[in-house]
Amino acid sequence: MKIIILGAGQVGSGLVEYLVNENNEITLVDENYEKLQAIKNRFDIKVVQGYASYPATLRNSDADNADLLVAVTDSDEINMLACQLGYSLFKIPQKIARILNHDYVAEKDLLFNDNAIPVDNIIAPENLVMQEIVKLIEYPGVTQLAEFAGGRLCMTSVKAYYGGAIVGSPLGNLSKYTNNAIVKVVAIYRQDKLININENTVIEAGDEVFFIAAKGHVRLMTSTLQKLEPPYRRIMIVGGGNIARNLALNICSKYSVKLIETNSKNASVLADEFDKTSVEVFCSDPSDQNFLTEEHVDMMDLVISVTDNDETNIMSALLAKKQGAKKAIVLIQKYAYINLLSNNAIDIYISPGDATISALLTNIRRNGITNVKTLKHRLAEGLEIKLTGDYNHSNVIGRYVKDIKLPLGISICAIARGDEMLIPDDKTIFQNNDTVVFFVSEKKNIRDLIKLTSPKATFFSSRTSKSN
Repeated sequence: MKIIILGAGQVGSGLVEYLVNENNEITLVDENYEKLQAIKNRFDIKVVQGYASYPATLRNSDADNADLLVAVTDSDEINMLACQLGYSLFKIPQKIARILNHDYVAEKDLLFNDNAIPVDNIIAPENLVMQEIVKLIEYPGVTQLAEFAGGRLCMTSVKAYYGGAIVGSPLGNLSKYTNNAIVKVVAIYRQDKLININENTVIEAGDEVFFIAAKGHVRLMTSTLQKLEPPYRRIMIVGGGNIARNLALNICSKYSVKLIETNSKNASVLADEFDKTSVEVFCSDPSDQNFLTEEHVDMMDLVISVTDNDETNIMSALLAKKQGAKKAIVLIQKYAYINLLSNNAIDIYISPGDATISALLTNIRRNGITNVKTLKHRLAEGLEIKLTGDYNHSNVIGRYVKDIKLPLGISICAIARGDEMLIPDDKTIFQNNDTVVFFVSEKKNIRDLIKLTSPKATFFSSRTSKSN
């Protein structure tokens, strides 16, 4: 597939890293020569220096022959105009744009269609981040949760601590504590390094454990890895932007919420909006220790810092935890900060870039791939593939799991088959229309997985001939 990516920032460069090994011909466009050269030195791709919304730049990028345009510059207007040019001048079949401004997103149904602005898919990072935080609030103790099979299966990350039933025991004992629940440990990171696992692997305190579970079994599985935390009740949100506002609107019916905004005008508007809800709005500096003391931050079950400033988010969360807040979730734009801070300093980091790349990959990848989630800050990936074909026209359908030779670093986690959720064993046979969830630690081998699971071309041609 011929793909043009507009914007060589964190998202654009991250997307190149994912797609370059998957039989794609990629052209990266940016105004910044140094950014382009740095990426070109790492990957075998074409780069074009120029303004993304200029017809000449797109023409130099061979837009006439492109299959896909991905506009992820820092400007919504440039992204939208580039998609318009891709549609009007170059007839590019699929156009995806990252849209940051909430006002555009709020009008998406009217704005983004072939009769207005021809964008086939929009990616709204603020909405993605808000939805991710809502899921984490629902499951205390979980550090990441990605939904598959329409939300019926969850791939989840949990830190193992003493007090969890399986901690200090081999994985083979897990069934004793899960009562035949639909759960499976799919990966363990020990001191940030992926280890090989089998039924004799002993889970140690401090391990980061990734597991797949039916949605209703996530808390049960979490309880085997740590003492189960009670549901959150009191939540403090730092920030008054769209993420904070929409998050407060989503959770205020279930939780007691305090929202902290530094700008007095914005705080006044928010106070009026939340007047008849459980949300209390304050105008204050979130790093003011006296304010945090007065508002009993030590009684907070969770502090969520989601301003547009990484430093403010980090410092406010660290101060809140120092003064007694139980947990903290922090929005981080710059990856360098995540690497600088110790794992225990803040409980959960949320990256808009990760959420954006997951959504982009879900829209870009073909061959039966229906959902993609980046995991562990892009070190791993959860992948959902729908199988189609029959025994004669597929490398997997009609065959036992034990007979499938998967690429290195890829494992089968679960199968959604109609209304049934399965944890496959060696005797499980893949069927047509199975939705299979994989854990991927070697992203470079996704191309081989796609080749393995894709139906043979003759399957489609034989179906066509029969229908004729």
